[in-house]
Amino acid sequence: MMLSHRLMHAMNTAAVNHCDQVRKGSGIPYIAHLYAVMHLVSQVTDDEDILIAALFHDTLEDVPENYPEARMRAEFGDRVTDIVLGLTKDDSLPDWQARADAYLEQLARRAPDESVLIACADKLHNLLSILDDHAILGEDLWARFNSGKQQQQWWYAQVNRVVEERLPGLALNRELARHVEFFHGL
Repeated sequence: MMLSHRLMHAMNTAAVNHCDQVRKGSGIPYIAHLYAVMHLVSQVTDDEDILIAALFHDTLEDVPENYPEARMRAEFGDRVTDIVLGLTKDDSLPDWQARADAYLEQLARRAPDESVLIACADKLHNLLSILDDHAILGEDLWARFNSGKQQQQWWYAQVNRVVEERLPGLALNRELARHVEFFHGL
């Protein structure tokens, strides 16, 4: 697949809108995560809308003031925006568990398949980062999170389960399952 002007515009848009963010505790620019998720998704599809949605998967949740839904729709269309909305947690809910439960329900029942694919890639990259950081920091790692180790283990296992129900046999989800199993052994 060629790097189109539209995809390049999306890459730049994501970089600008997340320019002030870094990964929890690491100092790594957040855009590296967004590009990594797009890369993982690109191993499954070359559908440009899905790749763009992978870049924007956290935008409406994390920086809607920088790049609101209406602007995303105007610049990249309804399909991209609807896929991103299928990945967006409801921050109005009172706590981590309520947000996690609502997100899992959304993925299981309402989100488009494309959103489920991106969620799998997102959680795979997040878990790989957690495992890398755990190798360096050990149990001190959990101080970075709003939830503890056991909640994180539950979370990744549940996402893995939902993805398998929605997209059975997805290679990315098999990869996620391998890392979830390792994570449970920590």
